[in-house]
Amino acid sequence: MNNTDWILIDTETTGFHKPIYVVEIGAQRMRGWEPNGTPFHRLLNQNTDIPPEVSRVHGYTREILERDGEPAIDVYKSFADYVGKLPIVAYNLKYDLNDVLIPEWDRLGVSHIGVEGFCALKLTQRLLDPVAAGNHKLQTLRQFYRLPERGAHTAMGDVETVIDLIATVLRPIAEDRGLKTWEDIFEFTKEAYYPTRIAFGKFKGRDYRDALNDSEFESWLGWLASSSNERSSLMGAWYISNLTKLKEQQTLNASEQGKAQAIDGSNASQAKPVETRSLDIWSDPNIEKLRNSVDMARLRLAELEAVYTNEKSEVDNLQSSLFKLVRDQYKERDGVKLIVQYRQKYLDILLREGEEAALEVDDEYKDEQEKVERDYQEAEEAMDSNVALSSEEQKELKGLWRKLVKLFHPDRFASQPDKREAYEQLTALINNARDEGNIDVLREIADDPDGFILRQGWAGLDFTEEPDIFALERLLTTLEIEIVQIIEMTNTLRDSSNFELLNLVQNKPSMLEELAEGQRAALIEETKYLKEQADKLRQEIEGLSEGLEPIIG
Repeated sequence: MNNTDWILIDTETTGFHKPIYVVEIGAQRMRGWEPNGTPFHRLLNQNTDIPPEVSRVHGYTREILERDGEPAIDVYKSFADYVGKLPIVAYNLKYDLNDVLIPEWDRLGVSHIGVEGFCALKLTQRLLDPVAAGNHKLQTLRQFYRLPERGAHTAMGDVETVIDLIATVLRPIAEDRGLKTWEDIFEFTKEAYYPTRIAFGKFKGRDYRDALNDSEFESWLGWLASSSNERSSLMGAWYISNLTKLKEQQTLNASEQGKAQAIDGSNASQAKPVETRSLDIWSDPNIEKLRNSVDMARLRLAELEAVYTNEKSEVDNLQSSLFKLVRDQYKERDGVKLIVQYRQKYLDILLREGEEAALEVDDEYKDEQEKVERDYQEAEEAMDSNVALSSEEQKELKGLWRKLVKLFHPDRFASQPDKREAYEQLTALINNARDEGNIDVLREIADDPDGFILRQGWAGLDFTEEPDIFALERLLTTLEIEIVQIIEMTNTLRDSSNFELLNLVQNKPSMLEELAEGQRAALIEETKYLKEQADKLRQEIEGLSEGLEPIIG
């Protein structure tokens, strides 16, 4: 594990009812078993209500997130930069990644971040079986093992508690069991496994191995294996399979012991050890074939990346053009909406706590107003940075990617931290240039990668292909995963309403102005309604404040 980088994450959400929105995300880059570098922590403003029962658990309300949170798109852009292509681990990976983050990324049109790692909860369940603490809940284990209190039910606090649990409890047990590498841990958590103690039914609390000497218990496990419920059947079959192996081992041990005792009256401890044959490591006699497969996969990935980048650029440019046409109406609408929001907040505090407490809302409003103004400015600057590529530039982009994609090698510098950092900086810069259509930067890197790296002051990199067959197989697998991911990203983009809109506008350019006019009309109508709401709130505040002019807006 010592030289493997991975990301430990946790999320806090709006609850278990779909759609689930993330309100906080915490992450820590790990190297082996140890934290490596600064953590990542953000609050997300998703402009959605949070059920009171959920708020009571993690402490976040809509008001807090609207004040302190950031737009989800911005957070995930930063998170993607932090994670890169590293594997993601969580204390309940299925929930945090599969049930929460991936559906959210799909909803927002965000490319999936990182790759799936192992589930820290499954690792804990296996290593601490049977669990002395009674259950595997994180806070239960924290209290049982007297770990530091880190802020229960906050994303960053839970990440830190998992790190404490790993360092104090899990790592020593894992290493004692011979789980030394990332691959060992990953495969260990993927194996089918059920608790040694039955958690339900007639034999609740019994160790399944007791069935070796209890025929009734063994019959009950057989009944469980024959259940029509698939989950129960798999569990029962696992127990029966392990009992069979244990019986075979007992028979073998008894046989070996009998043989040993029969030799000149010697006991089992004097028996001659059984000779074992070391495993021959398979080696492909034609390593060039594997290298050719890697080269072909790189070329395929380059072509797919170029297609996706071009189409996404076209979609982004269209959205930019549409936004610019109706920017003033959006800005006016959002400005009035902000006034309504803060006048309502002012009124609520005025009724509960009086005028003095309500006056603080004015400062909050001014801060938020400035933030909205900055957001509009940054959004416009970001859209201006998107470059529309000509057909010749698109062709050149594809060619550059054919060359630069050869740098895609996540494991190349795993054991060299300084070079890995330089590699990650280089690939991040290449990705940003690709996303922005910045061909000049791509040309500079492609023409002289070594010189570009030196000009940045980064550690020099050696891109000579490793001859190790296992490294090549690992690289090929990584490239194949990348290919599948980019195909899925392209399909998601093409299935989106924005891509459909792009096709319509390309076939009928005048439709862009028609769409803009429709949005203007809808925004003007919405703004009119919001102004009426703002006026009503102003009148109510004036009435309660004895004619005092409302300070909001």
